[in-house]
Amino acid sequence: MSIPGDPHKRMPPLQGLYYFYQAAHLGSFKAAADTLFVTAAAISQQIRLLEEWLGTPLFYRQHRKVVLTPEGAILFEHTQQGFSSIQNGVWLINNDPEPHRLALSTLPSFSQHWLVPRMTSFREAHPSLSVLVESKNELNSFEKSSVDLCIRYGKGQYAGLTSQWLMDDLLYPVCHPLYQAQHQLHTVDDLQRAHLIGDIWPDMDWGRWLSLVGARGGCSALAYDGANYVLEGALSVQGVALARHSLAHRYQEEGKLVRIGNIAVRPAFRYHLCAPEGYFRREKVIQFCEWIRQQADDFRQTWPAELTIIEG
Repeated sequence: MSIPGDPHKRMPPLQGLYYFYQAAHLGSFKAAADTLFVTAAAISQQIRLLEEWLGTPLFYRQHRKVVLTPEGAILFEHTQQGFSSIQNGVWLINNDPEPHRLALSTLPSFSQHWLVPRMTSFREAHPSLSVLVESKNELNSFEKSSVDLCIRYGKGQYAGLTSQWLMDDLLYPVCHPLYQAQHQLHTVDDLQRAHLIGDIWPDMDWGRWLSLVGARGGCSALAYDGANYVLEGALSVQGVALARHSLAHRYQEEGKLVRIGNIAVRPAFRYHLCAPEGYFRREKVIQFCEWIRQQADDFRQTWPAELTIIEG
């Protein structure tokens, strides 16, 4: 059997390597066949193909057992290392190295204004579980961190990760009650008299929002990098902020912010739970996901009934 190309730059068939590894480990084609639930003939065939690919015999065939040739011994040593590494990787994905510690990563704005105020409820339900919340805009590299789960705001398309929808959001204008009174802001048509606080992130575009609702805005001479700062600007009586309901609702409940008008846009971005598929089978991640989904369902009830919602 002639196989073109440089064998040093190609990998032999993985199935043949695994069958070889099992036969070498057990010292018998039949024992390997029983372990893998295939026939001894299938084991023999795959190993012969592997020997042809390598151009050298890997076993001395004896009556009731097989013995490795020198070349087979070399390959067995390396397949042991390789398959052991693969098994360890699978274990790390599907098993939890720290079952009593939950590490979360989420956006600074969502962490501060939505998640942290609710964490007492989760801690009371799971007192034996310690929790670390990291706040960052960048999506975590799970291979290089101890993070168990990310909460992200976007379209849910993250390479190599499983994304599960958590909740939608709404965008509408808010300001401090003093600013509202000073400028007599009550409907979206009044926004043309306001100073609009901008956010450099593309999902928080005042121009697009105003176009969707059919309104005009005032000057936009002030902008910040992130929803945290935009909200702080509104709380500091600097103007009108375009805010996500998830972040601004608590301040409206406390009387620190008021909504301008009764029109909101439901953006294309949503909140998602993100992690490698196997992480979602960790018991602590299951517990947290159940809890936060219930929180999200409860929060959905705070959407004001009087709002006209426009799809964005």
